[in-house]
Amino acid sequence: MIRLLSGLPDDVVGFEAVGEVVASDYTTVLDPAIDAAMSKHEKIRLLYLLGSEFTGYSGAAMWEDAVVGTKDFSRCERIAVVSDTPWVRHSVNAFAWFVPSRIKTFGLAERAQAEAWVTER
Repeated sequence: MIRLLSGLPDDVVGFEAVGEVVASDYTTVLDPAIDAAMSKHEKIRLLYLLGSEFTGYSGAAMWEDAVVGTKDFSRCERIAVVSDTPWVRHSVNAFAWFVPSRIKTFGLAERAQAEAWVTER
């Protein structure tokens, strides 16, 4: 499932993958949060945490994750991905060139740095 994170600025959508992420997590949790932030701000930022409770994606969720920001990536300034999972970090770094946003990966021990980076002005 996807759980929204609190305590971040209004223009930052923070979310955490917990257990298995399924496609409906995007349509019922993440997409509405992104739409709400975009309705208030010209540019937004994302913080994606894949911690020790993350077990993987369903097949449909992998597709949703791959296209989550394609609705309007031009409005997303920064994306911080926090994970110690090697394939997640490699995938993000491999596809970062495709996205017009600034994307940076961080290890779990660097979560505070990720939050600082994604919120800095």
